[in-house]
Amino acid sequence: MDLVQLNRECLLHLFSFLDKDSRRSLSLTCAPLREVFLDPRLWNVLHFSSLSQLRSANFVLGPSLRHLSICWHSSRVLQVCNIEGWLKSSFQRDICSKHERLVSAFLARVCRLCPNLLSLKLSGCGHITDQDLMVLLRKCSKLRRLHLENCVCVTDRILDGVVADGTSLEEVRVDFCRNITEEGLKAVREKRPKLRLSAERSASMIPDSKPEEKVALRTNWQKLLESS
Repeated sequence: MDLVQLNRECLLHLFSFLDKDSRRSLSLTCAPLREVFLDPRLWNVLHFSSLSQLRSANFVLGPSLRHLSICWHSSRVLQVCNIEGWLKSSFQRDICSKHERLVSAFLARVCRLCPNLLSLKLSGCGHITDQDLMVLLRKCSKLRRLHLENCVCVTDRILDGVVADGTSLEEVRVDFCRNITEEGLKAVREKRPKLRLSAERSASMIPDSKPEEKVALRTNWQKLLESS
């Protein structure tokens, strides 16, 4: 029996054991298998382990998507993306320019195509912004779980968005996000007491500050030394 002679349910079951690249390769062999590849039931969970995978044509975005994770565990995150923008060298800025809009653009597509998303995890996405996430909260109103890890551009503003627009959220985690403060976490706990909220290390990390703030701090410290 040829593979294409199996019924759709059997083919879907076989495809479910394959990774994204293998699914796409198999789908290019004939029209019936391409139809199976495009079946929404095959794409209710998506996981990406690098930002380059977001550019691939080996997956389908649609209303069937329920669970999405983008986890980029790379030395580049720590050595380049996590550095404050004004401290980056021209070389580091050039590296970031090649990928800094990838996750934001991808989430914009998710907002348009995946209104039934239930859970989202972003780890190591150093360029994702509060605004990107606030739009997603409004568009994907069924979202129940949001997990942000090592997303350095995320601030207390997204916590305000959780209160205002995350009406279906049951759990929020903001781990190792250095610009999340204890005050922001406290405000969420007061306004949404039933929400499961956790923030491993976030509020205890050193937050970013603008260059002029650091200059003012250094000047004040110098004046203090001179007067002592």
